[in-house]
Amino acid sequence: MDGSDFFNRSWEEFKVGFNDSNGNYWLGNELLSQLNSIHRYKLRFDLQLRNFSWYWAEYSLFVVSNEATNYTMTVGGYSGNAGDGFRVHDGVMFTTYDRDNDRTTDRNCAVYNGGGFWYRYCGYISVNTVRGRGNNFRWYSFQTGPLLLLSSRMWLMCK
Repeated sequence: MDGSDFFNRSWEEFKVGFNDSNGNYWLGNELLSQLNSIHRYKLRFDLQLRNFSWYWAEYSLFVVSNEATNYTMTVGGYSGNAGDGFRVHDGVMFTTYDRDNDRTTDRNCAVYNGGGFWYRYCGYISVNTVRGRGNNFRWYSFQTGPLLLLSSRMWLMCK
């Protein structure tokens, strides 16, 4: 992901997944849920900052529930140098521009930021959003503060 509007997609598109020839890819929330019912996975974020330095965050627990729960996500077991920013989103439902499940009352975070994600608040983790829009394609943790991104990658890894 490079801060373009590629991830500004509908609920149905995030459900089934999508990709392009530039390496932008979303596995699909339904497949994530099905994989989690079979095996437990780790999640890793590789974050390239605008100054070209790299940060990472890894979570030993990452579970996405089924569509009946709006793909509620559970995360824990942080390690890395980016700070534990994703943990803020533990226990929240997935939000897209056409299905508002975030915990904010004054806006839809997917509309505000230009991309679907597990939003508790609109501004902590914005790794598949539009650069320059909303909270500006960033990773935020209490340990590091805001890290402005050039690119981000989310990796699902077998334990």
